[in-house]
Amino acid sequence: MIPNNDLSFQMFSSREAETMEEQLSLLAELGYTDIQPFFFGPPESMDTVREDAAAMKRHGLTAKSGHFTFDIFETQPDLVAEIARAYGMWLVVLPYIDPEDRPSNAEGWKAIGAKLARFTEEMKARGLTFAYHNHEFEMVPLADGSYPIDHLLGETVPFEPDLAWMVVGGADPLVWLKKYSGRIPAVHVKDKAAEGENEDQMGFADLGHGVLDWQTLWDASVEAGAELMVVEHDMPGDWRRFARRSIESLRRIGGTA
Repeated sequence: MIPNNDLSFQMFSSREAETMEEQLSLLAELGYTDIQPFFFGPPESMDTVREDAAAMKRHGLTAKSGHFTFDIFETQPDLVAEIARAYGMWLVVLPYIDPEDRPSNAEGWKAIGAKLARFTEEMKARGLTFAYHNHEFEMVPLADGSYPIDHLLGETVPFEPDLAWMVVGGADPLVWLKKYSGRIPAVHVKDKAAEGENEDQMGFADLGHGVLDWQTLWDASVEAGAELMVVEHDMPGDWRRFARRSIESLRRIGGTA
């Protein structure tokens, strides 16, 4: 079953839309109940944030989680909390480490992990859960055989795994879901196209139209403690098609069809 009956959609998937209203209207019409906004930097103003949050609520949607950049967590933790309060988020996620900031050895990754542990405590002090979100590079072993993801998460940092990116990185999602069971508040639900297909879409596919066994992955994610399952596509050819086809698959896989 879908945890908490949420049908959540990462707004990065629909960033090609002309307006926020266009996105919210279609997502609500299709039956999504929750969105996951993203902030690539500080918003222009909190007035804009509050306006978007109000529009979301008018459409009967919630935003229980959101993505924020490293710099915002590091320099403006109170702003993260203010945005989260405006939307009603309980989970705030760091989704990416820029290529120029990625270390080449375990010591460097551990140093970043120490910062993530600090973010975890800072957000906890503000009544929020912090989590880190992977791509492929954290899943590739270093020269010493260790994995960047382990150094980043350490002993305390919660994890929002993106299972399709894991597969791109050569990792087995089931292994990592089991390893971090109990520290996974949310999972990104993404499908991978067959090798050589959808290259104009970064090799990803609409949920249920790719090669991943999402029923098995879904069940393992819920067993690992995921409370939010967030559908995403990094570069859909048509975000409306992606949203429509993916909610059909969400309902089927999540047991609400």
